[in-house]
Amino acid sequence: MKFKGIIDIDQPLAKVAALFANPTHLGEYQKRFLRKEVFSGIAGEDGAISKMYYKMGNREMELTETITANRLPYSFEASYHHKHMDNTLTSTFTKLSDTKTRFIWEGEYTAFRGLIPKMMAFFVPKIFEKQAQQWMDNFKKFAEKQYVYFTYEKGCLS
Repeated sequence: MKFKGIIDIDQPLAKVAALFANPTHLGEYQKRFLRKEVFSGIAGEDGAISKMYYKMGNREMELTETITANRLPYSFEASYHHKHMDNTLTSTFTKLSDTKTRFIWEGEYTAFRGLIPKMMAFFVPKIFEKQAQQWMDNFKKFAEKQYVYFTYEKGCLS
């Protein structure tokens, strides 16, 4: 199952990429995000593997992220594994002007395990696309309220 979202952000490309690259900002636009912990490789680099934790009711949900291609400020690709599903995400950033950036998010769910995830994918597949669009909308709002000047260099924010 594939999905795609497109949104324009009123901020320069370098600033958008810097905000996106910084994992401390994930909680600003991903609801229920708790933390991200690198356990293999170098944070932000190709091949890095991290655990991402989200609050789900009274429990924590854990995802494993593997960065497959970090080409920021232009693109970022990663795969995500959860005990019930696997997916890949590609985020692309395009400079539209000195003050506007297009953010395109393309995802694909490649595996569903268990009865409930399979039923959700079959009966309400738009739920996954709606979640991704909500995170994009939240990221746009977050990015557009930032006034600090950022530049992006691989592995470094300044």
